[in-house]
Amino acid sequence: QVQLVESGGGLVQAGGSLRLSCAASGRTFSGYVMGWFRQAPGKEREFVVSISWSSGITYYADSVKGRFTISRDNAKNTVYLQMNSLKPEDTAVYYCAGRRYSDGLGNKNSRMYEYWGQGTQVTVSS
Repeated sequence: QVQLVESGGGLVQAGGSLRLSCAASGRTFSGYVMGWFRQAPGKEREFVVSISWSSGITYYADSVKGRFTISRDNAKNTVYLQMNSLKPEDTAVYYCAGRRYSDGLGNKNSRMYEYWGQGTQVTVSS
């Protein structure tokens, strides 16, 4: 049974930092693409960043470029999202997701992801 478990969310002031973790289990994720999405109240789920587990190729949403960094630890089967210079508009539930193949276009379509975590709340106060 594949499981993705996020952690690391919380309340932070604008300009602060948080690091989210996504621990993956239940299969080998080599060849998979892992993504982070977020959903704010009343808004659609939006793409944040993706990473190819094998190659390390990353794609970022323009809104987080230069502030967020995705990384992975193959030994721990864990993906991280380091979020710096947080803004109130970053407030959302953040979800980790996994899909088998890269589409070569950034892997931004949430409907193509097979596995999802339960989400972790990030709240940035002004």
